[in-house]
Amino acid sequence: MNTRRKLLAGMGAVALGGLLWQRFPAEADGEVEDAVQAPEDTYFPNVWVTTHEGERVRFYDDLVRGKIITVNMMYVDCAGACPTMTSNLRKVQDLLGERLGAEVFMYSITLQPEIDRPEHLEEYVRQQRLLPGWKFLTGDPADITRLRYGLGFYDPDPEVDRNLATHTGMLRVGNDRNERWTMAPALADPERIITTINHVDGAMVHTVHRGREGASRVG
Repeated sequence: MNTRRKLLAGMGAVALGGLLWQRFPAEADGEVEDAVQAPEDTYFPNVWVTTHEGERVRFYDDLVRGKIITVNMMYVDCAGACPTMTSNLRKVQDLLGERLGAEVFMYSITLQPEIDRPEHLEEYVRQQRLLPGWKFLTGDPADITRLRYGLGFYDPDPEVDRNLATHTGMLRVGNDRNERWTMAPALADPERIITTINHVDGAMVHTVHRGREGASRVG
Protein backbone atom coordinates (compact mmCIF):
# COMPACT_ATOMS: atom_id res chain seq x y z
CA MET A 1 0.00 0.00 0.00
CA ASN A 2 1.23 3.47 -0.81
CA THR A 3 1.71 5.77 2.14
CA ARG A 4 2.33 9.49 2.50
CA ARG A 5 6.03 8.74 2.09
CA LYS A 6 5.66 6.99 -1.28
CA LEU A 7 4.81 7.96 -4.86
CA LEU A 8 2.61 5.93 -7.13
CA ALA A 9 4.67 3.75 -9.42
CA GLY A 10 5.67 5.37 -12.69
CA MET A 11 5.16 8.95 -11.53
CA GLY A 12 8.62 9.65 -10.11
CA ALA A 13 11.26 12.28 -10.65
CA VAL A 14 11.25 11.98 -14.44
CA ALA A 15 7.76 13.49 -14.59
CA LEU A 16 8.86 16.46 -12.52
CA GLY A 17 11.22 17.81 -15.14
CA GLY A 18 13.74 19.00 -12.56
CA LEU A 19 11.31 20.27 -9.93
CA LEU A 20 12.21 18.85 -6.54
CA TRP A 21 9.49 16.38 -5.54
CA GLN A 22 9.38 16.01 -1.78
CA ARG A 23 6.25 14.93 0.05
CA PHE A 24 8.01 15.03 3.41
CA PRO A 25 11.27 16.98 2.99
CA ALA A 26 12.32 16.73 6.64
CA GLU A 27 11.03 13.23 7.40
CA ALA A 28 11.94 11.46 4.18
CA ASP A 29 15.61 12.38 4.05
CA GLY A 30 16.32 13.46 7.59
CA GLU A 31 17.15 16.97 6.40
CA VAL A 32 16.48 19.37 3.57
CA GLU A 33 19.24 20.65 1.31
CA ASP A 34 21.17 23.43 3.05
CA ALA A 35 20.25 25.82 0.23
CA VAL A 36 16.58 25.56 1.12
CA GLN A 37 15.23 27.11 4.27
CA ALA A 38 12.12 24.94 4.41
CA PRO A 39 9.36 26.12 6.75
CA GLU A 40 8.41 23.91 9.66
CA ASP A 41 5.35 21.69 9.44
CA THR A 42 5.88 20.68 5.82
CA TYR A 43 3.06 18.14 5.84
CA PHE A 44 0.26 20.22 4.36
CA PRO A 45 0.34 23.08 6.88
CA ASN A 46 -3.13 23.74 8.26
CA VAL A 47 -2.89 27.46 7.57
CA TRP A 48 -5.78 29.82 6.91
CA VAL A 49 -6.44 30.54 3.23
CA THR A 50 -9.14 32.54 1.48
CA THR A 51 -10.98 31.31 -1.61
CA HIS A 52 -11.78 33.44 -4.65
CA GLU A 53 -15.33 33.49 -3.29
CA GLY A 54 -14.12 35.22 -0.11
CA GLU A 55 -14.50 32.21 2.19
CA ARG A 56 -11.78 31.85 4.86
CA VAL A 57 -10.91 28.19 5.50
CA ARG A 58 -8.21 25.97 6.97
CA PHE A 59 -6.18 24.36 4.18
CA TYR A 60 -5.89 20.85 5.58
CA ASP A 61 -8.96 20.58 7.80
CA ASP A 62 -11.41 22.10 5.33
CA LEU A 63 -9.95 21.41 1.89
CA VAL A 64 -7.77 18.28 2.10
CA ARG A 65 -8.74 16.02 4.99
CA GLY A 66 -10.25 12.76 3.73
CA LYS A 67 -10.59 14.03 0.14
CA ILE A 68 -9.29 13.36 -3.34
CA ILE A 69 -7.73 16.58 -4.57
CA THR A 70 -5.65 18.24 -7.25
CA VAL A 71 -3.49 21.27 -6.46
CA ASN A 72 -1.45 23.55 -8.70
CA MET A 73 0.29 26.89 -8.36
CA MET A 74 -0.49 29.94 -10.52
CA TYR A 75 -0.71 33.72 -10.43
CA VAL A 76 -3.04 36.16 -12.14
CA ASP A 77 -0.54 38.27 -14.09
CA CYS A 78 1.43 35.25 -15.36
CA ALA A 79 2.15 35.71 -19.05
CA GLY A 80 3.72 32.28 -19.45
CA ALA A 81 2.27 28.85 -18.79
CA CYS A 82 -0.50 29.77 -16.33
CA PRO A 83 -3.27 30.64 -18.84
CA THR A 84 -2.55 27.55 -20.94
CA MET A 85 -2.37 25.39 -17.84
CA THR A 86 -5.65 26.78 -16.52
CA SER A 87 -7.29 26.13 -19.89
CA ASN A 88 -6.02 22.54 -19.85
CA LEU A 89 -7.26 21.97 -16.31
CA ARG A 90 -10.64 23.36 -17.35
CA LYS A 91 -10.86 20.34 -19.67
CA VAL A 92 -10.08 18.11 -16.68
CA GLN A 93 -12.87 19.87 -14.80
CA ASP A 94 -15.25 19.18 -17.67
CA LEU A 95 -14.28 15.49 -17.76
CA LEU A 96 -14.85 15.14 -14.02
CA GLY A 97 -18.45 16.26 -14.45
CA GLU A 98 -20.55 15.50 -11.38
CA ARG A 99 -17.53 14.05 -9.56
CA LEU A 100 -16.16 17.58 -9.15
CA GLY A 101 -17.03 18.97 -5.73
CA ALA A 102 -18.52 15.64 -4.64
CA GLU A 103 -15.67 13.12 -5.05
CA VAL A 104 -12.79 15.19 -6.42
CA PHE A 105 -11.81 18.73 -5.42
CA MET A 106 -9.62 21.09 -7.47
CA TYR A 107 -7.51 23.88 -5.93
CA SER A 108 -5.19 26.49 -7.41
CA ILE A 109 -2.94 28.52 -5.10
CA THR A 110 -1.53 31.89 -6.10
CA LEU A 111 2.22 32.40 -6.06
CA GLN A 112 1.66 36.13 -5.54
CA PRO A 113 -0.65 36.35 -2.50
CA GLU A 114 0.48 39.90 -1.79
CA ILE A 115 -1.05 40.90 -5.14
CA ASP A 116 -3.72 38.28 -5.88
CA ARG A 117 -6.45 39.04 -3.37
CA PRO A 118 -9.79 37.16 -3.47
CA GLU A 119 -11.40 39.77 -5.75
CA HIS A 120 -8.54 39.42 -8.25
CA LEU A 121 -8.84 35.64 -8.24
CA GLU A 122 -12.61 35.93 -8.65
CA GLU A 123 -12.11 38.11 -11.73
CA TYR A 124 -9.57 35.62 -13.07
CA VAL A 125 -12.09 32.79 -12.66
CA ARG A 126 -14.68 34.88 -14.50
CA GLN A 127 -12.31 35.74 -17.34
CA GLN A 128 -11.25 32.11 -17.74
CA ARG A 129 -14.92 31.06 -17.74
CA LEU A 130 -14.32 28.38 -15.13
CA LEU A 131 -17.09 26.30 -13.66
CA PRO A 132 -18.08 26.12 -9.97
CA GLY A 133 -16.26 23.56 -7.84
CA TRP A 134 -12.70 24.70 -8.55
CA LYS A 135 -11.36 26.98 -5.81
CA PHE A 136 -8.57 29.52 -6.23
CA LEU A 137 -6.75 30.30 -3.00
CA THR A 138 -4.75 33.14 -1.49
CA GLY A 139 -3.61 34.05 2.00
CA ASP A 140 -0.81 35.47 4.08
CA PRO A 141 2.42 35.36 2.01
CA ALA A 142 4.31 33.46 4.72
CA ASP A 143 1.53 30.86 4.92
CA ILE A 144 1.44 30.46 1.15
CA THR A 145 5.20 29.87 1.19
CA ARG A 146 4.73 27.17 3.84
CA LEU A 147 2.08 25.55 1.65
CA ARG A 148 4.32 25.72 -1.40
CA TYR A 149 7.09 23.89 0.43
CA GLY A 150 4.70 21.43 2.06
CA LEU A 151 3.22 20.56 -1.31
CA GLY A 152 6.66 20.09 -2.91
CA PHE A 153 6.57 23.10 -5.23
CA TYR A 154 10.12 24.32 -4.61
CA ASP A 155 13.63 23.97 -5.95
CA PRO A 156 16.79 23.42 -3.84
CA ASP A 157 18.56 26.18 -5.76
CA PRO A 158 17.47 29.50 -4.16
CA GLU A 159 17.93 31.42 -7.41
CA VAL A 160 15.76 28.98 -9.33
CA ASP A 161 13.29 28.88 -6.45
CA ARG A 162 12.77 32.65 -6.70
CA ASN A 163 11.63 32.24 -10.31
CA LEU A 164 7.84 31.91 -10.16
CA ALA A 165 7.75 30.11 -13.51
CA THR A 166 9.54 27.08 -12.03
CA HIS A 167 6.61 26.33 -9.71
CA THR A 168 3.71 26.41 -12.13
CA GLY A 169 4.20 23.33 -14.30
CA MET A 170 3.07 20.47 -12.07
CA LEU A 171 -0.18 19.24 -10.59
CA ARG A 172 -0.32 17.56 -7.20
CA VAL A 173 -2.85 14.68 -7.20
CA GLY A 174 -3.74 12.78 -4.07
CA ASN A 175 -6.16 10.92 -1.87
CA ASP A 176 -5.71 11.93 1.76
CA ARG A 177 -8.02 9.19 3.02
CA ASN A 178 -5.93 6.43 1.42
CA GLU A 179 -2.61 8.30 1.75
CA ARG A 180 -1.90 8.02 -1.98
CA TRP A 181 -0.06 10.97 -3.53
CA THR A 182 1.63 11.72 -6.83
CA MET A 183 2.24 14.47 -9.35
CA ALA A 184 1.46 14.93 -13.04
CA PRO A 185 2.36 17.61 -15.56
CA ALA A 186 -0.42 20.19 -15.52
CA LEU A 187 -0.21 20.39 -19.32
CA ALA A 188 -0.56 16.64 -19.82
CA ASP A 189 -3.46 15.34 -21.87
CA PRO A 190 -6.62 15.93 -19.76
CA GLU A 191 -7.64 12.28 -20.07
CA ARG A 192 -4.17 11.28 -18.81
CA ILE A 193 -4.72 13.51 -15.78
CA ILE A 194 -8.13 11.88 -15.20
CA THR A 195 -6.39 8.49 -15.29
CA THR A 196 -3.95 9.74 -12.63
CA ILE A 197 -6.85 10.92 -10.47
CA ASN A 198 -8.54 7.55 -10.88
CA HIS A 199 -5.36 5.77 -9.80
CA VAL A 200 -5.50 7.40 -6.38
CA ASP A 201 -9.24 6.80 -6.05
CA GLY A 202 -9.68 3.36 -4.50
CA ALA A 203 -13.35 3.33 -5.48
CA MET A 204 -12.52 3.31 -9.19
CA VAL A 205 -12.09 0.15 -11.29
CA HIS A 206 -8.94 0.66 -13.32
CA THR A 207 -9.40 -0.40 -16.93
CA VAL A 208 -7.59 -0.03 -20.22
CA HIS A 209 -7.68 3.62 -21.34
CA ARG A 210 -10.98 4.06 -23.16
CA GLY A 211 -11.04 7.72 -24.11
CA ARG A 212 -13.65 9.71 -22.22
CA GLU A 213 -14.94 6.63 -20.40
CA GLY A 214 -11.67 6.27 -18.48
CA ALA A 215 -12.63 4.02 -15.56
CA SER A 216 -15.83 2.86 -13.98
CA ARG A 217 -16.86 3.11 -10.34
CA VAL A 218 -17.28 0.12 -8.06
CA GLY A 219 -20.83 -0.49 -6.88
